[in-house]
Amino acid sequence: MKIYSKLKRKLKQMIGADHNDPAKNIECSEFEVDNWVISEFIVKKLIPIVGTHPYPITELSLMVSAVCRLKPQQIFEWGTNIGKSARIFYEISKRFSLPLEIHSIDLPDDLDHQEHPRSTRGRMVKGYSGVSLYQADGLSKSIELYQRRSQDRTLVFIDGDHSYESVRRELAGIVEAMPDAAILLHDTFCQSEQSGYNIGPHKAVAELLAEMPGKYRVMSTTTGLPGMTLLYRL
Repeated sequence: MKIYSKLKRKLKQMIGADHNDPAKNIECSEFEVDNWVISEFIVKKLIPIVGTHPYPITELSLMVSAVCRLKPQQIFEWGTNIGKSARIFYEISKRFSLPLEIHSIDLPDDLDHQEHPRSTRGRMVKGYSGVSLYQADGLSKSIELYQRRSQDRTLVFIDGDHSYESVRRELAGIVEAMPDAAILLHDTFCQSEQSGYNIGPHKAVAELLAEMPGKYRVMSTTTGLPGMTLLYRL
C-alpha cells in the first residue's frame, strides 16, 4: 500500500493533479477527469452519506464526473423523494468549490403515486444552502426556472424509472426549451426483452439520438442495472 500511495502521489505531481478540480485538459476535445480524486471523494465522502442504492459506484462516478467536467451553474431534477440525488449534487459542489444552484421538484400533495415521499420529501437536503425544493410538474417547473437564467450552464437530471412515454416527453421538452443543457438520465440500462426490465428510458434516449445525429456526445454505464447515460456537448 505504501508503494502504491507513493506512486499515486508521484503520478499526480507529474500530471499536475488539483484536488480542487478533477477536470483535466478542458481545452481539449475529449471528456477527461481525474478518477483518483473522484474515487477518493466517492469512497470517503459520498458513500457514507448516500450509500450505493439507487446509484452504484459506477453511476456515482458518472454523476461526479459530469458536474466537475461540465461545471453547470444550475441543475434541475425531479422526483425528489427523500433528496438523495440532490444531496449528491450538493456534496459535489461543496467538495470541489463549484458555485451551483440545485432545483429539485416533486409531486404536489394532492397527487397520488406509489413513490410519493409525503412527509419525508427532501429530508436529505432541507435547509441546505443552494438547494431549492418545489412541488409541481418537474418539466414545466424546470423550464419556468430555466427561462429566468437561460444563460447559465445547465444540467438536467432525469430519474428514468418512468415509462417510455414519460421519458420521451421529458427529453423532447428539454431539447426544445433548453437546447444547450446537458442531460443525465438514470435507469437507462438496456437488456433483451426476455429480461422483463423497463427498457423504456433507453429506447427514448436512442430515438432522440437518432433524430438529432451529432447534437450530443454520449457517455454511459453499460455493465448492468440500473444504468446511467450522460448526453453532453463540449
